[in-house]
Amino acid sequence: MAWRSLFAASKINSLPAGFLNRFERSAVRVSASFVGDSEVCGSNLVGATLTQGLFNSRSLTSESGAGTAPLLQHCINAATLPDYITTETLQIENGQVLYSGMTSRELLSTLFNLHLVGYEPLVDLGIKLLKSPLFKYAAFRIPVLYAVKQTAYSHFCAGENVVEASATLRRMWELGLKGILDYSLEDATDNVSCDNNLQEFLNTVQTTLRLPAGSVSFACVKITAICPLLLLERVSDLLRWQHRQNDNVSLPWMQDTLPILAPSSPTYHTTSAPESLTATEETDLKLAEDRLLTLCKACEENSLPLLIDAEYTSVQPAIDYFTYSASLKFNKSAKPLVYGTIQAYLKDALPRLQLVSDEATRRGIQIGLKLVRGAYITRESSLAASLGAPSPIHSSIQDTHRCYDACAGVMMEKAAMAEASVVLATHNFESGKAAAAKAEELNIRKGNDRVEFAQLKGMADSLSSGLVQAGFQVSKYLPFGPVDHVLPYLIRRAEENRGLLCTTKADRHRI
Repeated sequence: MAWRSLFAASKINSLPAGFLNRFERSAVRVSASFVGDSEVCGSNLVGATLTQGLFNSRSLTSESGAGTAPLLQHCINAATLPDYITTETLQIENGQVLYSGMTSRELLSTLFNLHLVGYEPLVDLGIKLLKSPLFKYAAFRIPVLYAVKQTAYSHFCAGENVVEASATLRRMWELGLKGILDYSLEDATDNVSCDNNLQEFLNTVQTTLRLPAGSVSFACVKITAICPLLLLERVSDLLRWQHRQNDNVSLPWMQDTLPILAPSSPTYHTTSAPESLTATEETDLKLAEDRLLTLCKACEENSLPLLIDAEYTSVQPAIDYFTYSASLKFNKSAKPLVYGTIQAYLKDALPRLQLVSDEATRRGIQIGLKLVRGAYITRESSLAASLGAPSPIHSSIQDTHRCYDACAGVMMEKAAMAEASVVLATHNFESGKAAAAKAEELNIRKGNDRVEFAQLKGMADSLSSGLVQAGFQVSKYLPFGPVDHVLPYLIRRAEENRGLLCTTKADRHRI
């Protein structure tokens, strides 16, 4: 059968029998449904992993203006659906419709990778191998990296450099999805590494000029890559202490900003008054702020919004300080340039979102926020427990879902009034349906760029294409970089986002 050649091509010969049997049964169903290589056709958007490099990406051109994906514009031109988003336009249950544009080989390859990352014993083994002390030895590291590159890396990452990532983005653009180029960088430890990282971010921004207009939705940055981690922890401690003392603490280095913490925000990280920043630390903080301003100016010159990622709570107050200070400088136009991130798995997510969005409206600036569920569950729970504090994370996944949808509702209402913009970064099908219902309630038009969706490359692909068909703007996060540089990203996704693996089951079912 065709799937055997895929195994052979990937040089994977020792997978568990149970895994192979389940994959073979799925492959038989696919082979029975798709005879020969199907062509991309009509408005049946490809929604699975669009960037495996296995398909023939022929561009479907149209008479549309610049900035509209060829196939997406083709679908829009052919559509008889209303101008407004409705729940009827969101089709994520019909796998045959969503995947009919893929060839049999593409389907089999995607199915194989989804089975692979959805098989938890295999994921556990992979994590152990990647974290093994033997990894420092070339004889062990090289074959492991090769196996990772042929499987998880090829599925979730866009390439080893900006050229490969750009090619991946172009193929997705032809099929109706935008891209977010995300150069994978680890936490910086000194100013030299921060400066080097800034240059990589600036190079990525410049790369977007050579890509089709409108194909790149955002640039993105980790503050921990342009500001030393220890300094972010120090600034966060001081901001928390100021909050605990009802703002009766003077921070002479502090710039104008928006609300960072809510009354319910935990402060267990900081139990006593921290030392003030030293002169050297203040200088380093100014250097970090200047790096962010340089990046913001580059994005402004290229009309490219900037997403600032959220991270762990020990440094999040400082990250929000950077984000909101920059927002006050750059979000004075009709659309925000700088977007912060709210993690809905945190108990204080909704009150913090309400505080910052209301204050932004009061001060006459646009607020841009990306909503995520969160990616550091184990780390956050362990830290809180070690300090004898309650976990900052919701006690159940249902509470996290409710918080996410509530945050989305608040931001969509503000977006409908042209007061804010939101990126709903979710792999949850129910959240997609809830957003469609909210968009219908608010009479949000198709293609409205104040309400956008984003998913990771290789995750919830049927949701991505269903949202595009419904009329939403949708992007895929495209992490790229050398395999060994991206390993921390892949390990973190495997360790902290096991809940996302259920979306692979949904995609497998739809294929």
